[in-house]
Amino acid sequence: MVRFLRRGHSLDKTGSHSYDSHHKEHFLRRSGSNTTKMHESVGNGAGAGGTPPLPNGRAAAAGARSRLGRDGPPSELDLMKEKFAKLLLGEDMSGTGKGVSSALALSNAVTNLAASVFGEHRKLEPMAPDTKERWKREVGWLLSVTDHVVEFVPTRQTAENGTIMEIMSTAQRRDLAMNIPALRKLDAMLIGYMDNFVDQTEFWYEKGGDNKRDDDKWWMPTVKVPSEGLSDVTRKWLQYQKECVNQVLKAAMAINAQVLVEMEIPEIYIESLPKKGKTSLGDAIYRSITEETFDPLEFLAGMDLSTEHKVLDLKNRIEASTVIWKRKMQTKDSKSSWSSIVSFEKREQFEERAETILHLLKLQFPGTPQSQLDISKIQYNRDVGYALLESYSRVLESLAYSVMSRIEDVLAADAAAQNLTASEAARRMMESAAEAPAARKLDAKEELEKLNEAPASMTLFDFMGWHFDQDELMKRREDGTLDADAEAKLLKKAPSMAPAKKFSYVDTLSSGGMRSPSSRH
Repeated sequence: MVRFLRRGHSLDKTGSHSYDSHHKEHFLRRSGSNTTKMHESVGNGAGAGGTPPLPNGRAAAAGARSRLGRDGPPSELDLMKEKFAKLLLGEDMSGTGKGVSSALALSNAVTNLAASVFGEHRKLEPMAPDTKERWKREVGWLLSVTDHVVEFVPTRQTAENGTIMEIMSTAQRRDLAMNIPALRKLDAMLIGYMDNFVDQTEFWYEKGGDNKRDDDKWWMPTVKVPSEGLSDVTRKWLQYQKECVNQVLKAAMAINAQVLVEMEIPEIYIESLPKKGKTSLGDAIYRSITEETFDPLEFLAGMDLSTEHKVLDLKNRIEASTVIWKRKMQTKDSKSSWSSIVSFEKREQFEERAETILHLLKLQFPGTPQSQLDISKIQYNRDVGYALLESYSRVLESLAYSVMSRIEDVLAADAAAQNLTASEAARRMMESAAEAPAARKLDAKEELEKLNEAPASMTLFDFMGWHFDQDELMKRREDGTLDADAEAKLLKKAPSMAPAKKFSYVDTLSSGGMRSPSSRH
């Protein structure tokens, strides 16, 4: 269900619907009659205490103010009160205490907010100013909760007599202090990338009934390009934008994956598992993973991954087997039902192979819905910090994937306009990007480091300006009229089509940045 941003659904990935509008209607319907009666009784002077009616002028003014407050747009304070009231009620507007946990309520709130803001954003164009402002304001409200999630840290305090004492004081939990600013940066970068598509004229979208798209993205508008295709500069600029967004996608994926790893596996999920990993995988997959020689790429090439359902089924099977194998490795009691006759080393090897497959699946199919294990973790998680980190990184991951898909739609339309075959279009994309690195596990710190040192995103006009400047300098070099400053400018590295390799990030994520206090484990 991570694809809610691409389909405009307001579902979170735990499968929960947002019942806010229904309960709000129900609440207003029940309280509306009483509110009306109260205003009527005051206006007529027929209250229980015999309150005299106001003079005509004052009554008219009071009535006008009352109508303005009742009929006018709600203030920002009113909106914030309503949102946090629903969070405190756990989405149970009846107030009977049957709502969800605070962690799940916050996760659902972030998910549903993103769905309402980005769900209908289906074109490569800047966000509307009011929509952008709403997203920044309301996501800021929800993330403000993390300011009050603290842990004790040792600090030094100097007394009046000069004595230095070491005391315990509170500070924001380290994983939140590290990752909330990083996610906010990714958020701002994504919105900035969408703003770069302002005033572009080389591609457009069909309107309304003219949309005749018949592929698996039938609900998306059809993109159009000139009959001769895009210009070379625009094509390279789109590839450059795609690589920038792809780096944000990988950073959000890495943070999200790390948070999910840190979440506890619910007992209800463990109880639903079979006792053997072979039972979960099936004979054919089990044999492939447990053979002496194992190549994860060959394994995936031999699997039927033609549909989203088949990808998700394979992911669920492999995740279940890794949980079973981990429990067997941790079990020391030989009489336990989780004990195993397979050696510890072999079991560890099988688990590493399974995790490699899961990582490759996530990279190859980033838009795949959440697995059963992830859904269970989110649904039964009680850690508010984890809930906000997971949901915020997930919606940013989904938004980045959506923007990348829209760019790919334009490039596909360009290839079709030039009558390129699928193989030629794929070859062009490979040539424009740097050689892909070997498949490996995404690391949150490393991906954020790459992102921080990657060249800044540019609008098409900025990109064209750089392109034409370089052409002019090359001509001057050939004519022998190039001075030293211009030579240095010419040698300046062009915007890379692939993300840079290094960068420095605020502190280290590896030194416990993503871990909660040890007492929580």
